[in-house]
Amino acid sequence: MEAYQKQITVHAQHAESAPVIYLPVVMGDGTEVYERCRELNCPPFTLVGIGSLNWNRELSPWGCDGTVRDAEPFGGQASGFLDELLNWIIPEAESSLPQPPTWRGIAGYSLAGLFALWSLWQTDAFSRAASASGSLWFPDFVDRASTAPFAGNPQAVYLSLGKKETKTPNRMMRHVLDDTRAMEELFIERDIPTMLELNPGNHFAQTDLRMARGIHWILTH
Repeated sequence: MEAYQKQITVHAQHAESAPVIYLPVVMGDGTEVYERCRELNCPPFTLVGIGSLNWNRELSPWGCDGTVRDAEPFGGQASGFLDELLNWIIPEAESSLPQPPTWRGIAGYSLAGLFALWSLWQTDAFSRAASASGSLWFPDFVDRASTAPFAGNPQAVYLSLGKKETKTPNRMMRHVLDDTRAMEELFIERDIPTMLELNPGNHFAQTDLRMARGIHWILTH
């Protein structure tokens, strides 16, 4: 299924009405994450994998320099991708389901985890979010989030990080644990059930399983 040149893959193995979780993916189509979710005995849900994204451009909420010298800058076009998601991808994906979803969630890894949280301030379409190893070090994200109201009423938020992710020479990314804890405090202060899980390893360890653990948590809380 394609919408606007994005590759949309709907993973669903149930007939009843169930939640739908949207997952922008850097590679693949979400199959590995969905399989890990089934191994974790997630309750019935639909996972919509969204591929063929320009990662740095379409998942960054505003423009800024790249993380290292000469790296591609962040294009700041997340609002354009969110419009596409709301107006094209969601209607297309949900038209294929046997029943309308009971609720929608959004999940993502790394920069997609940043996008998942950022979207809670932009739209009430998603009632739950899971950010695994989210790029919450992104300049000004925590500061802007702390003073802005949500677009809706989020019901649950999951955050995770690898314990070794702060061990990096990169100045921008070094404070990611502080930023993730700050987001956890922000959600808790706003009375949203929140989980922060610290995993062994660096940013690239067991990415599918980490994402599946986040999806399992928001499905069951």
